[in-house]
Amino acid sequence: MSTVSAHLDSISGDGHEHHHDTSGDTIFGFWLYLMTDCLLFASFFATYAVLYMNTAGGVSGKDIFELDFVAVETAALLISSITFGFAMIAAHGQKKALTLTWLFVTFCLGTVFIGMEIYEFHHLIVHGNGPQQSAFLTSFFSLVGLHGLHVTAGLIWMTIMMIEVAKRGLGKSTVTRLSCLSLFWHFLDIVWICVFTVVYLMGAM
Repeated sequence: MSTVSAHLDSISGDGHEHHHDTSGDTIFGFWLYLMTDCLLFASFFATYAVLYMNTAGGVSGKDIFELDFVAVETAALLISSITFGFAMIAAHGQKKALTLTWLFVTFCLGTVFIGMEIYEFHHLIVHGNGPQQSAFLTSFFSLVGLHGLHVTAGLIWMTIMMIEVAKRGLGKSTVTRLSCLSLFWHFLDIVWICVFTVVYLMGAM
């Protein structure tokens, strides 16, 4: 009996050794995903850099870009990065209501950004400056649209996380998923700063 008991204790001990927190692995894996996304955006930036002068006799960036409008759009996204930071501070402090509040504020700011981007695209297309008009416009719509699709995916993910936090609270796995979403959201802010600088500021000169 003592031998069997010792054997069972050994198995139990091994089980405890194999049981470990996987949150670090999850976040590391998400970093790897972000690196692949960097390559995707880099290819779109490179395409834009090659094609932005090919206007086919049509409009160029300085003819269509409204920097005041885009500045407001940019401010909404950058502020949303700050509010997401507040949400993560609240999440690590196990403050459920405050986490949900800051996530909702972040969601609203992200929605403002997407709404303004859709308005800009609609305005350009209505005035005959759709993506089919020139290589410049094709690359512009592709690059900015790719970023917009990522932000939309982030908003959907954020909605799911708000539901999860409301129903399940701030368990370790939930906070890990929020951390991954936070990385994703800050990554999109960094990409947008590059878009704003390369596409809008340089294009308006």
